Amino acid sequence: MVSAKEPAIAMSSGLSIALLHYLCLATCLTGPPGQIKKEEKLWPENFTSILNSLLDGYDNRLRPGFGGPVTEVKTDIYVTSFGPVSDVEMEYTMDVFFRQTWVDKRLKYDGPIEILRLNNLMVSKVWTPDTFFRNGKKSVAHNMTAPNKLFRIMRNGTILYTMRLTISAECPMRLVDFPMDGHACPLKFGSYAYPKSEMIYTWTKGPEKSVEVPEESSSLVQYDLLGHTVSTETIKSITGEYVVMTVYFHLRRKMGYFMIQTYIPCIMTVILSQVSFWINKESVPARTVFGITTVLTMTTLSISARHSLPKVSYATAMDWFIAVCFAFVFSALIEFAAVNYFTNIQMEKAKRKTVKSLLEFPVAPIQRKRSTEETLMVPHHMEYDASGMFTLVFQPQSTDANSNVRKRTNATVQSEADGGSRIDTRHSSIQPPSVAQGSSDITPHSLSASSPNPFTRINASETLSSARATPPAPPSTPILTGFVSQHATAGSPSIQRLLGSRLEQIQTTTPNTLGGSAKPSAVTPPAPPASHSGTSKIDKYARILFPVTFGAFNMVYWVVYLSKDTMEKSESLM
Repeated sequence: MVSAKEPAIAMSSGLSIALLHYLCLATCLTGPPGQIKKEEKLWPENFTSILNSLLDGYDNRLRPGFGGPVTEVKTDIYVTSFGPVSDVEMEYTMDVFFRQTWVDKRLKYDGPIEILRLNNLMVSKVWTPDTFFRNGKKSVAHNMTAPNKLFRIMRNGTILYTMRLTISAECPMRLVDFPMDGHACPLKFGSYAYPKSEMIYTWTKGPEKSVEVPEESSSLVQYDLLGHTVSTETIKSITGEYVVMTVYFHLRRKMGYFMIQTYIPCIMTVILSQVSFWINKESVPARTVFGITTVLTMTTLSISARHSLPKVSYATAMDWFIAVCFAFVFSALIEFAAVNYFTNIQMEKAKRKTVKSLLEFPVAPIQRKRSTEETLMVPHHMEYDASGMFTLVFQPQSTDANSNVRKRTNATVQSEADGGSRIDTRHSSIQPPSVAQGSSDITPHSLSASSPNPFTRINASETLSSARATPPAPPSTPILTGFVSQHATAGSPSIQRLLGSRLEQIQTTTPNTLGGSAKPSAVTPPAPPASHSGTSKIDKYARILFPVTFGAFNMVYWVVYLSKDTMEKSESLM
């Protein structure tokens, strides 16, 4: 029996020893709670030691892999605000987060965490790319309230460096199609000192996703941001070949502002200038005001439209439109000048024809009772009033019966004839010197019932009534009234050229008959020329030609520019 109990006791002691060994092992692995807290307090010291070990012997003047492989810098851009765009300065402004990533094996570490998140103080102690913006006019790194920089070191030596920048970059604009133009504004950046044999740039997420422009980030007023494209190019210089990264932001101008401020006022001004074609040609002040006012308005619009543009040496689409509108307005003013000129020519012709008809008018002799003399009625002088009506005043001249008739003219420009009375009417009543002394009867045969003045019309009854109300001229001073264009006397060279050989025909002679009485002869005066008042033929043609031409111009202009692809191509797509 004793031999049977010994194996059971030995088995129990073995199990107890194994259990004790397991408990001791578990206690050693877990440790007491106070020891865990003590190790957590040592973590900052571990980071400090890691950073000190990384910077120990680190030379930030040398690029990663100096003397070895090319350093690759990966970049991407996040646009937080885009705009404004200045046409005058040809530049645009945007606010971005500019990220750069590269690998520096000198900063590899073995630590308890994957990423060391550091502030901007670490940036100055390590090597960073010398990236600059080639077409940047002014770039600002934000420093409020601290420098807006992010710096992270990963366990494998990868570095992420992010900055917040406000960049004002140059945007070359070709304004030939302004204001229906589109532009591709570039942003170019690259290394300032390292050629592509030492450092290159690539896109972090590829060409399509490395540049992000959210819709809410666009703060443009005159443009629509259509999108962007990226490209990579190499630029050669005397110091080597450099890799340049380029982002093109595609912008299209909005038309609303220019339609309201320029195009619609120009169209309305041209239409207003063409209203003058419907105003009577006699309204010279009204038509003159229309022409001069519209020309000055177009000049003001042209100057104001140029204020929002740079002083380019070529004409834009808006310049062509304003120039054509100005030509239409100026042509309307010239058209009225032409109407007035040709109207004056017709008036001069009518005056000359009237004078010629008066001079060809037959004059009956006036017989006087004289013993041995004949009485000649000789033109003495011509008088004028403010409207251009002339009065041809005759003067009796006595000669011997056996002597020849002498023609005599007195060159005088007096307001009143010497002792002679006249009939001065604006209705061009013609009273030949056939009215004898003491005769007061005036018949329609001795008057002309219409006026040679092109701008006056009156019926024959009014003319005859005014003529009857006017006392006849005495026989000593017969008169003829009419309308001529210039002031001249009968004895002046101008009136001699005007009358010519007709001057002798106007002189009247009477046979030497004693006891004869003067009897007027009934003759019909020549008909005056037709009146030229009313609408000019030039105005009639202009009423149709000007609106049709201007409408055709607008149709061609808008069809061409609205159907034309005015978006400026980026260099990467050419």
